[in-house]
Amino acid sequence: MSSKKSGMLKNVLSIFVITFIAVLLLAVVNQITRDPIAQAEIDSRNKVYSVVFADAANFEDVMSEDEIAKNSEKALADAGITTCTVNHTMKAVDKSGNTLGYVIASTSKSGYGGDIQIAVGIDTNGTITGFNVIKHSETAGLGANAKDKPEFAEQFKGKTAAEAIEFVKGGGASGNQIDALSGATITTNAVTEATNAATAFYNSCLKGE
Repeated sequence: MSSKKSGMLKNVLSIFVITFIAVLLLAVVNQITRDPIAQAEIDSRNKVYSVVFADAANFEDVMSEDEIAKNSEKALADAGITTCTVNHTMKAVDKSGNTLGYVIASTSKSGYGGDIQIAVGIDTNGTITGFNVIKHSETAGLGANAKDKPEFAEQFKGKTAAEAIEFVKGGGASGNQIDALSGATITTNAVTEATNAATAFYNSCLKGE
């Protein structure tokens, strides 16, 4: 009987030691890979931000995630935008550290295939410097053209952040309007409202900083 108990104890101890070593190894691997993964995410994000604010030499954090969540809630509510969130914002600076404007990432829940996250650049004059789709699940050849067709993104460049952007079907956009993607009105609406969420956040929280 004592031999059986001794064997069980050894098995329990063996399992404990193996589990402890596995957890320790996972902790070590996590410690080793955490910084490179975080840096890769930053590099990937900055690559996208460089597209929408090409004149920037660098990007600097402006607010914490909690501050963005708190400030954007009021900004979007005041603008009547209920289906979007602001995810991230950074200050675009030149080589001397002077502020050129901001890059704001926002997400619309109204995409045809689900959430669509976009990024827009806005300079200190309140002019949109660029637009890019970061993440989407839209249909290839239709809604996916919001990212795949450079001419669609180019429409946002030069628009003013002081007014809401609208889209029109069939061409003929003027002023602060853009031409809708052919066969993808839902996607067009989603990226337009995400852009308006970003400009609302800029006007409420960043303009004049």
